[in-house]
Amino acid sequence: MTTRTGAAVWIIGAAQFFLLHVIVERAWARPYSWLHNNISDLGQVTCATPPDGRYICSPLHDLMNASFIVGGICIIAGAALTAEAVAVGKRGHVGAVLLAITGAAWVLVGLFPADVDENLHVLGAVIIFACGNAGLVLLGLARSALGVARPIAVALGIAGFLAMLLHFGGVYLGLGMGGMERVTAFALPLWILLAGGVLLARRARVAP
Repeated sequence: MTTRTGAAVWIIGAAQFFLLHVIVERAWARPYSWLHNNISDLGQVTCATPPDGRYICSPLHDLMNASFIVGGICIIAGAALTAEAVAVGKRGHVGAVLLAITGAAWVLVGLFPADVDENLHVLGAVIIFACGNAGLVLLGLARSALGVARPIAVALGIAGFLAMLLHFGGVYLGLGMGGMERVTAFALPLWILLAGGVLLARRARVAP
């Protein structure tokens, strides 16, 4: 029951993040670009035009920042509740801890938008990119009840980590700044949607 609850919490947290991302971006007066705008632009409190020329003015920034916070709490709670099935062995344990740290970083990002406290916001983003993807790789390499979600965790984690390095190096491979950021930042929420579904399906099969 605890694992099923954690899996459901993971799914809810990731689903609300993607849903609110779309709702908030659609509220912009000028089109929001997945290629050229950062995810953080959706939570920026004030309107601005940075030196790179991209447009930032997010009327529903409070909603996006709340989504970051809720998503982070769900990552932490899900990691704790699914630990019996997911955090198996040293790799699984460390991977689950890294996911919890990543969840805390999502909360940090939501509490401190980029134009409110840039240093804390960037710190949170770096932790999300690094710890989230490293945690995925470790969870994928651990023997657990994740089934098909294990190799996918490794693939997403490696892709996300490489994307982080490219993003920080200003190499976007035609995806744009925002596109490359999404490769590294979306790896974890996409995976927890999958992992949550796998765990719910598994528990449903073994239930009496």
